[in-house]
Amino acid sequence: MQRCFPSHSRAALLLCGAALLAGMPAAASAQQAPVAAGQRTFPANAERGTLKILSRTQGELNGKAVRLAPGLRIFNQQNALVFAHTLAGEPLTVNYVMEASTGRLLTAWLLTPAEAKSKARKGSAPAPQPATAL
Repeated sequence: MQRCFPSHSRAALLLCGAALLAGMPAAASAQQAPVAAGQRTFPANAERGTLKILSRTQGELNGKAVRLAPGLRIFNQQNALVFAHTLAGEPLTVNYVMEASTGRLLTAWLLTPAEAKSKARKGSAPAPQPATAL
């Protein structure tokens, strides 16, 4: 019974290990969404609104009471997850997705000033139009 690898097999294993380690950073970066100022993409069913977190289970969306889903995810302007309780009481401009089966708030993205100025989503109130002189 042979307990050692022949020298050519050992070299092949070292090369395979080095190749795997070299490929890991590329694979890890491929999983992260590219985030540049104003270039985040939102789901097609995302809507625009103003969110205020009131408690662990309650919020206010566009002035109406809304229940928060147990798996609520809130992403900040850098696309990092934030805890809902850290945002309690603040009015926030967000894009959001409601859970279809329960009608609870499932996901929200805090918008940057540039994103907030961009074209509003279908769920938001229309932007006020400037008055025209007659």
